[in-house]
Amino acid sequence: MTGTYEVVVVGGGTAGLSAALVLGRARRRTLVVDAGEPRNEPAAHLQGYLTRDGMPPAEFLAAGRREVEGYGVEIVRDRVVDVVRDGAGEFDVTVGAGRTVHARRLIVTTGLVDELPSVPGVAERFGRDVLHCPYCHGWEVRDQAFGVLASTPMSVHQALMVSQWSKDVTLFLHTVGEDELPDEDLRRLAAAGVAVVPGTVAELVVVADRLTGVRLSDGSTHDRSVLFVAPRPVPQTGLLDRLGAELHETPFGTYPVVDPTGLTSVPGVWAAGNAAGFAEQVVNAASGGYRAAATLNGELLFTDIDAAVARAQG
Repeated sequence: MTGTYEVVVVGGGTAGLSAALVLGRARRRTLVVDAGEPRNEPAAHLQGYLTRDGMPPAEFLAAGRREVEGYGVEIVRDRVVDVVRDGAGEFDVTVGAGRTVHARRLIVTTGLVDELPSVPGVAERFGRDVLHCPYCHGWEVRDQAFGVLASTPMSVHQALMVSQWSKDVTLFLHTVGEDELPDEDLRRLAAAGVAVVPGTVAELVVVADRLTGVRLSDGSTHDRSVLFVAPRPVPQTGLLDRLGAELHETPFGTYPVVDPTGLTSVPGVWAAGNAAGFAEQVVNAASGGYRAAATLNGELLFTDIDAAVARAQG
């Protein structure tokens, strides 16, 4: 890892590797800096990705790294700690313990971190029988006894969604008061057959390494084998903020303002995957990385061609 690269990709998850694959095939000298902290690491399998449905995330990423390296892309396990835009509109990227490389363009795929509700047992079971996405896991746990842990009144939406995969759903209000739920939401819950249980959840009940119930602070226990939660997404936008990228607030965190290709407000900097938005599942992240890389490659190509034309005319 020395000298100058045409592109540095910050993040080696699905979006970053997808971008790197396109760039490698386009013969761009590319470096991927991967901190090794994929968002879907707790999950046993990834779902909904055509031809890769049910594949373990670690196996998926390992296959992606092999493909990318086959085109000459360099991948290093490290963390980008700083990025500075120089006077020419290019970038000095500091990696790890003070090592600095130069990049003409950047693709930021640093993703987000899920902050889980602070209920004993939730973090330990997350990705197993504590879940967050019915599209990712609903089929595998279909027809089981579902619980939904409310963290805001919006948890009603999650409870209604998961009722498509099971007709035995209980919404635990936890920190949400009954009076915070609009009448329309209560009517929808009743129509969907979702039971509503007030009271704070104290802990999960686990027997023989399996979730068996949800215990409330009053000591009552409700038998459940699956619990859906809504983690608070924390986008990892520190580098983009440092570069002066325009950010905007959403109900799911603060993300960069991007065009349809992922280009941020900073010329030469693209964002993809969960660094660009909350709802980028694996298949969407792969698509976003591809679009960003293809657009970036074309921009570099015509920048260099136009520079050659200007030199020839000068």
